[in-house]
Amino acid sequence: MKHFSLLDLSPVPEGQTVANALANTVSLAKSAEAAGYNRYWLAEHHNMPGIASAATAVLISQVAQATSTMRVGAGGIMLPNHAPLVVAEQFGTLETLFPGRIDLGLGRAPGTDMATARALRRHMAPEDSFPQDVQELISYFGEEATQVRAIPGQGTNVPVWILGSSLYGAQLAAMLGLPYAFASHFAPDMLEEALYIYRNTFRPSATLAEPHAMVAAGVCAAETDAEAQHLRTSQQLAFARLRTGRPGKLPLPVENIEAEVPAQVVAQVNHALGCSATGSRETVKAGLRQIIENFAPDELMVTGMIHDHVARLRSFDIAAEVLKELQGELHSGNEQAI
Repeated sequence: MKHFSLLDLSPVPEGQTVANALANTVSLAKSAEAAGYNRYWLAEHHNMPGIASAATAVLISQVAQATSTMRVGAGGIMLPNHAPLVVAEQFGTLETLFPGRIDLGLGRAPGTDMATARALRRHMAPEDSFPQDVQELISYFGEEATQVRAIPGQGTNVPVWILGSSLYGAQLAAMLGLPYAFASHFAPDMLEEALYIYRNTFRPSATLAEPHAMVAAGVCAAETDAEAQHLRTSQQLAFARLRTGRPGKLPLPVENIEAEVPAQVVAQVNHALGCSATGSRETVKAGLRQIIENFAPDELMVTGMIHDHVARLRSFDIAAEVLKELQGELHSGNEQAI
């Protein structure tokens, strides 16, 4: 594992406003930079009362302005919602303002419901043009002048990642020679197979000589296992409500999640959120070690939604501490093996 990074959905807690959520994101980004996270990514979602990162490029700018060294980017932009030229101009502008610090992760899903997707796109195309759109977008970042140019954008060479939760993204990232990030924090089922396909069919490109795979994992760390399990019920409850068609703000934690949600839904939620580590410092360290040993990611991206902002800051601080330790231990173990 070369790096560890952080994904923030800018959650809106119950009892708070979108303004609070955006302020919390900037606060968390500053804390993450101090803790040693390599990247800070924000994700595009729409029509979700509990997520404030819809205007992802705007929020990336705020985070980049509030930090100085950490890479900042999208994990991701849902490309079917946008014209590639517009995305190139947005991220070309970001790269011009914050040179060498901007990432662009691209997803194929709408990041919302179909009614909202129609409102975003105005005209729904029946064909899947994602591979062509990705290549068009990359071309706008290149040095060569084309008839249509992204200004700002041309010559910025913003790093482009392919995101995915199935085998499709792995195949496309390998074919185009791009870095790949798997959304295992909420869809872990195809993680192992997707990584195998990506690594074994990867074609070197002008920007990437060998595969670079990022794995996402949930984290909820606290001083004790019991406290962490309690804090995590906010995310479990939010995910359960989303799964049953009742999305809302991030709920307060509850004493007994089974009393709030039917058992079969709890089981589905726990499975979807299974690539995760929850508990005290040592419990989280053991959980993250297992994920790293199982999947050997080049980079691990952690995420987690906790209602209390101070507890959330502490959770990611603990995660950074144990990931630094794991980096050292795994590096030392590799050297001994050699």
